[in-house]
Amino acid sequence: MAKVIAFSNQKGGVGKTTTCVNTAAYVAAKGKKVLVVDMDPQGNASSAMGFFERKDKRSVYEVLTGAEDPRDAVKETDSEGLYAIVSSSDLAGAELELAQVMIGRERVLEEKLAAIKDDYDFVFIDCPPSLGLLTVNSLTAADGVVIPIQCEYFALEGLSQMMNTIKLVKKFLRPDIEVEGVVITLYDGRAKLSKGVVQEIEKVFGSKVYNVKIPRNVRLAEAPSYGKTILKYDPKCAGAQAYEKFAEEFLERINK
Repeated sequence: MAKVIAFSNQKGGVGKTTTCVNTAAYVAAKGKKVLVVDMDPQGNASSAMGFFERKDKRSVYEVLTGAEDPRDAVKETDSEGLYAIVSSSDLAGAELELAQVMIGRERVLEEKLAAIKDDYDFVFIDCPPSLGLLTVNSLTAADGVVIPIQCEYFALEGLSQMMNTIKLVKKFLRPDIEVEGVVITLYDGRAKLSKGVVQEIEKVFGSKVYNVKIPRNVRLAEAPSYGKTILKYDPKCAGAQAYEKFAEEFLERINK
């Protein structure tokens, strides 16, 4: 049965989707079978894996509403071992539809994934940058959470709200959910601010902070516009090397 990991941060622009997709690509490259579920209505994870169609009728929206079987919604990517259930523009309205479900509305995604978890080693969920019902569904379906944090002061603001949401999910919906770790993104080792932010994060999370830090890298920013992971776009750039090392550390910690 797959280990389900949610990549979540309520703040946008912290490298959440970039981390989710590229970690998935490198974990798949190491022989694992990985499914990425794009729960963000913006659909950036879908685009980053080459799926630009925003009106796809076999998307996570249809899965959540029961119009599509989860197995039929899974798509193959151009990377061996990497699969996706894509987002669509309709997902923006799913939150309202889920809110009308009186019983079990927080567990819809968990129930849908239960039918296909046995087919994969990992399921990575790219959460929306908010703390609404789509994110709660994602966290309730997950065994663990990876929190990408940008090396800027504002990235620290609101982090307590994110942690409080995880605590509430743990208390009422998913008792075994854990923070797998915190990954530092957009890191500039030359900047005092970056070092200061890392110190503050380490004070809060201690050993939960991954050793590998993801640097600012132009190639990482370019890759999604070509519908490619950094592994396919430019595997020799600094960003690609960082994500390869991060995937190794991620697997090492998961297997302990």
